[in-house]
Amino acid sequence: MRKFFQEIKADLKFKTAGPGQKLSEPSRAPKEKPKAEVAPKPRQPPTDEAQRAAAAALARLELKPKGKAPCSSQEAIKNQVRKELMAEAAASEKELSREEKEQEEEGAAAPSVSGVYFICPLTGAIVRKEQKEKQLREAIQAYFSVDPVAASIMEIQTLNKDREKVRACVETMAKYLDNIYLHPEEEKYRKIKLQNKVFQSPLAPCHCPGDREPHAASLLVAEGAEEEFYVLKEEMLSRLEELRERKEQLLSSEPLRAQLHRQLALFRPSPAAARFELPHDFFNLTAEEQRLRTEAVEKAAMLRTRAMREKEEQREMRKYNYTLLRVRFPDGYILQGTFYARESVSVLYNFVREALRDDWLPFELLGPGGLKLTDENLAFNECGLVPSALLSLAWDAAVMADVEAAAEEQRSPLRPELLAGARTLS
Repeated sequence: MRKFFQEIKADLKFKTAGPGQKLSEPSRAPKEKPKAEVAPKPRQPPTDEAQRAAAAALARLELKPKGKAPCSSQEAIKNQVRKELMAEAAASEKELSREEKEQEEEGAAAPSVSGVYFICPLTGAIVRKEQKEKQLREAIQAYFSVDPVAASIMEIQTLNKDREKVRACVETMAKYLDNIYLHPEEEKYRKIKLQNKVFQSPLAPCHCPGDREPHAASLLVAEGAEEEFYVLKEEMLSRLEELRERKEQLLSSEPLRAQLHRQLALFRPSPAAARFELPHDFFNLTAEEQRLRTEAVEKAAMLRTRAMREKEEQREMRKYNYTLLRVRFPDGYILQGTFYARESVSVLYNFVREALRDDWLPFELLGPGGLKLTDENLAFNECGLVPSALLSLAWDAAVMADVEAAAEEQRSPLRPELLAGARTLS
């Protein structure tokens, strides 16, 4: 049976082998079946959307800088995400800062005083701290029409901050005036060459601001062909005694200083007496004061002895230039004033006495915690009364008992005009 099937398979292979071929004939290549010809399919034109997309892609390629290898799509995505996150973070931080500032402004209480003020000694004008120098300069300029010599001396002493240069300038000018007073007949003493080194060295650094030359007594400028001189007026030779007085005035002069305005205020009894809201003027620090504060913070973590801590506390107190003090009377009224932090306790005692109807009444001042301020020579920054403090006033009990017994009616110890202007402490 197996042989029968093998013969059938061989017969099928023989039939499919193709036409016969002799061994002596060359081999023939197999015939390929003819392929049916397919008609070419016509190309469809691109749609409008495809054309617009292609144009946009070409435009982007033209905008890319040449010579740089293009970033991979993954890097481009990362960069874009990073930029967006940074922009969102910056916007969020800015918005948060703005909201915090608005909340701080809305929640901030009104300041106890609007700032630090000064009184001009020449005009009596009251100006803010940052306007003090300008006011002094303008007041001195205006005083030239009243007394030019006195105004010149004020200008030298007040508008030049280097005290050593001012001292040298004053001594040199006094020497010139001495020579004129002692030797009026000598013409050489009445003339000062502008280019003279003896004159230029001490006086030139003290030239006053503006276009004017320094004002020394009644000296004038005389223009010559080659050199310039300050020449004393001839009329001054008959007024030598006045010249000597001007010299003494020059030697005894001091810088013109604006007086700190106390901003005296009286408040009715209030539970908010110990609450202070100080303006920025009380906390403005110089570069040196800021450095000292930074050092104090850095040393806070260090182990220190009690003496070291007390010394650091005293140093910290000295960084304040001003202090706002309140004195509460036994009847609850509160007297307030602004002081220099370096002023002594005696200044506060005088301030309180000036507010009393009878300034002879004896009293004591008690600091925070009930500590008596017995040493009136101590400065406020040495007593811990900076940058603000609430003190209490205590009368001498025996004296007040006699006063009340002799009085026909009970009355406040404060001056009536102060009581009339008493305000409510907010």
